[in-house]
Amino acid sequence: MAKNMGFGPRGERAQAGFQKATKEQRAVLMRLMAYVWKDYKWFILTVLACILISSVTSLASTLFTKTLIDDYVIPLTQADNPNYNSLWQTLYKLGLILMLGVLCSYTYNRLMIYVSQGTMLRLRKRIFERMEKLPVSYFDSHSHGELMSVYTNDVDSLRQMISTAMAQVFNSLITIVVTFASMVVLSVPLTIVGVVMAAVMMITTTKLGTWSRRYFKTQQESLAQVNGFIEEMMTGQKVVKVFCHEDQAIRDFETINEQLRSSACNANKIANIVMPINGNLSNLAYVLIGVVGAIIALNDFSLFSVHFSLSLGTLVSFLQLNKSFTQPITHVSQQINSVLNASVGAERVFRLMDAEPEKDEGTAVLDHPLGDVDFRDVDFSYVEGKQVLFDVDINTNPGQKIAFVGGTGAGKTTIINLINRFYDIQHGHILYDGIPITDIRKDSLRHSMGVVLQEIHLFTGTVMDNIRYGCLDATDEACMEAARRVGADDFIRRLAHGYDTLLSGDGGNLSQGERQLLAIARTAVANPPVLVLDEATSSIDTHTEQLVQQGMDSLMQGRTTFVIAHRLSTVRNADQIIVLEHGHIIENGTHDELIAKKGKYYQLYTGHEI
Repeated sequence: MAKNMGFGPRGERAQAGFQKATKEQRAVLMRLMAYVWKDYKWFILTVLACILISSVTSLASTLFTKTLIDDYVIPLTQADNPNYNSLWQTLYKLGLILMLGVLCSYTYNRLMIYVSQGTMLRLRKRIFERMEKLPVSYFDSHSHGELMSVYTNDVDSLRQMISTAMAQVFNSLITIVVTFASMVVLSVPLTIVGVVMAAVMMITTTKLGTWSRRYFKTQQESLAQVNGFIEEMMTGQKVVKVFCHEDQAIRDFETINEQLRSSACNANKIANIVMPINGNLSNLAYVLIGVVGAIIALNDFSLFSVHFSLSLGTLVSFLQLNKSFTQPITHVSQQINSVLNASVGAERVFRLMDAEPEKDEGTAVLDHPLGDVDFRDVDFSYVEGKQVLFDVDINTNPGQKIAFVGGTGAGKTTIINLINRFYDIQHGHILYDGIPITDIRKDSLRHSMGVVLQEIHLFTGTVMDNIRYGCLDATDEACMEAARRVGADDFIRRLAHGYDTLLSGDGGNLSQGERQLLAIARTAVANPPVLVLDEATSSIDTHTEQLVQQGMDSLMQGRTTFVIAHRLSTVRNADQIIVLEHGHIIENGTHDELIAKKGKYYQLYTGHEI
């Protein structure tokens, strides 16, 4: 029982955790408010002015109840010949005041919509800008679905809070201040009763909100997991069907979907009781004030030698004022779901915005790169304590073809990642034209390299657009020439609209080999001095490979080329063949030299055991 109630050492830690979460929540929300204020200061000030006017006009209608009863209803009911002209004039003026309040309410709601949508526009832009500057390692450790959830669910939760909850908070604060001042003027004893009940409501809302936030955080994390799983299943649907794992995929989805349902229920079952509790506390306050007010009105009442009395109109007006005083607390409790959801969403958004961008201390620019890439005593680890490359030495000359061979996990692709500085080495040096690559600006380094990765990605657009992606300034003729050089022109012209054929879904309407050829053509149009081909022909059948090899040889002519290929027949003409095993270079030489050694390469090439 003590554990559940939060007593004892574990309970104290739990309470400390709640307090910490509340501080973090406030810090995140304050940062969000500062972000909105920076771009929309004058809009917010206009909104505050409109809310103030709207609150005052609403207050005027409430206070008019006292005037109506004390100055009009009671006198007119007691008059023998009542004259209603003055009443009609007063009602007409009140109507104009209320129309002004309606206009101000409409204005500030429209402005808040503009502010919320504009803030979302800027947030998405800043998130995308930061994402484009993040290192490859960040995407290796975060699923695509998790990142997509930030753009969609988390940003949308902020939109709901800014457009609705923020205006409600502004309105509530102004209403409380204006109403409290009026309550004090009308009756101090009744104000004390109202403030005590409002404090009870505030404490209740704060406590329940603190408990609820923990579950809202779990809900957002579960939602990100669901999105990530769906994204994985969509991209891997063919694999699922090949192995007939549809039922297993459904069961896995049901598990994480149930986790989302459970966390969402836990979050909302607490948040949703806040409004009913506050509503009943508000009704209780109404009754207490009515009772206390009736006692004061019917009897003489003194507090600290101060005599208090109430008219009927004052009592009725105060009861309405108390509703206006406690109603903002109820409104805030109604928005608690949005506020708590937004605080978690904002935390995830700012976490992505604050992610450490890819560092680039390089200053050198490669004006006329030769493509001379050398490795000197290079050690590398993706994760500290798990080294994957050991003392790698590679000497190349411009225009050479360097081939990497070895089993899975030997370190071939890792070397390619290091050449592009997708990752930085822990020890040693990689030199480009004699310059350490850490001294070269990354954009200059990568512009000088054409890369064809094993995993091909094509963008939504025409075939021509995808080839031109290698060089955005390339002409149509240059793109077609690049396609002809690598043997892609023939199949492109057989497409429904040739080079204007629209590709979507990562080129799903093309064969794997055709997609590979487009990627090679995209690299060819960039005309770089260094080529990096990571299993570049792995998805091309033998016949197509023979057709493209001639174009590839022409493309590689005069360029330094690094090749990873599982078909060793494609690297026979390499100037250097580097054999890797468990991150070590165990052999290095030409095809004939390595065959003559009858070592690891001989075993891989011939299939004969040594």
